[in-house]
Amino acid sequence: MSDVDATAPATQHSQHSPATRCGLVAVVGAPNAGKSTLVNALVGQKVAIVSPKAQTTRARLMGVALEGETQLLLVDTPGIFEPRRRFDRAMVAAAWGGAEGADVIALVVDGKGGLGPKVTEIVESLKDRREPIYLVLNKVDLADKPKLLVHAEKLNALLPFAETFFISAQTGDGLPQFKQALAAAMPAGPWHYPADQVSDASERALAAEVTREQLYLQLHAELPYASVVETEKFSEREDGSAEIHQQILVERVTQRAIVLGKGGTRIREIGARARAELAVLLDRPVHLYLHVKVKPGWDEDRGVYRDIGLDWVE
Repeated sequence: MSDVDATAPATQHSQHSPATRCGLVAVVGAPNAGKSTLVNALVGQKVAIVSPKAQTTRARLMGVALEGETQLLLVDTPGIFEPRRRFDRAMVAAAWGGAEGADVIALVVDGKGGLGPKVTEIVESLKDRREPIYLVLNKVDLADKPKLLVHAEKLNALLPFAETFFISAQTGDGLPQFKQALAAAMPAGPWHYPADQVSDASERALAAEVTREQLYLQLHAELPYASVVETEKFSEREDGSAEIHQQILVERVTQRAIVLGKGGTRIREIGARARAELAVLLDRPVHLYLHVKVKPGWDEDRGVYRDIGLDWVE
């Protein structure tokens, strides 16, 4: 993965045939609806981090998927929720910003969890949008089937969706049909990215996300949202391996102790798992160095927002 100007035509498929299509799909929804899992499934490999925690996705990230002669630019957005602090407002702004200019908006709803006020509020917010909006009821492998139909009827009564899909991003149920429908809805045009590129994320950003995922997976409820990972240095050694130095920022000394673990066991485990995954994703050996720093009020630092791809909001 590398930095690419999304506005520049790709070297491949820039001379497109009439069959070539390319378009933007904004994937929106409440936290924990399965948006990142869906984007990964459509791309065919991992481009967005996933954890059981709500609001895992913080900034807008684009996955690039292919379906025949169509390139789908899938914008994975943070979950939309009621913001309580500046960092929350920035994530929600990123979610709605990711929907700007979309050819299709895909509203992902947890079919197992029911509707609830969060989902209905998002539907209300979508009523004035001019883009085609697809309703995607996810997790059908876990949901009660009769309830799924009731959910679909209720949501379509609130907003007549252009299409309704029943899928499981985890098992792949209904995914081929959904992907084909997205491809058919995209406008004719050249591809924006080379055929082998799966994300617009830089390697620096990818490295930070992989480490943050391990923080979530290994610390669970012990470290809510009081941490952020910054990639301070990313370089290539003479032997072709990657050397990565990262800083994990936390708000309090007690949180630093949680991340480190007894005798440093936790931070070593986080580093080992992140390093192993990065070696696969980057397709080369990785040397990963982690440092934990206490920085009270890091969520009021404009530089942190810039580093993780969020806009500063007042």
